[in-house]
Amino acid sequence: MGARILRWVSLLIALLGVALASYLTYVHYAGIKPLCTAGNTCLKVQTSVYSHILGIPVALIGLIGYVLVLATLLPRQGENTRLATLLLTAGGFAFSAYLTYRELFSLHAVCEECATSAVIMTLLLILSVWRFLLGEPTGSTHVGAPAGSESGELAAGIPG
Repeated sequence: MGARILRWVSLLIALLGVALASYLTYVHYAGIKPLCTAGNTCLKVQTSVYSHILGIPVALIGLIGYVLVLATLLPRQGENTRLATLLLTAGGFAFSAYLTYRELFSLHAVCEECATSAVIMTLLLILSVWRFLLGEPTGSTHVGAPAGSESGELAAGIPG
């Protein structure tokens, strides 16, 4: 799979993460019961002592994290943007792993939305590692190429 496709897949998955975290943040601030097919486990998790860190809702932290990941995927890609995506998704994965641990071993309840978010972040981590290791696509932008020239064609004088 090429770097461009990996980036687009990552963008779509990050948008799903933003949508889910936006919903969970809304649920928190609106004080409504989250959708859950497993009884009240989502409510138990989302109202637990572990649903806040330093008074900040975990859902809002997740939303900020997904927005930051999305922000690293939007600009022209290079080694620094791919590294930023990798670091953010690694942090998000670690945070999700901690929260999943708390769900399983402290609360003995699993929130479906939280588990979905953990899967989304895991996918984003896998894709960001893959993109980082893949590096620049073949024929990538050369130093001095005009902005927006992803294939390097403009740098070679070939119309893009």
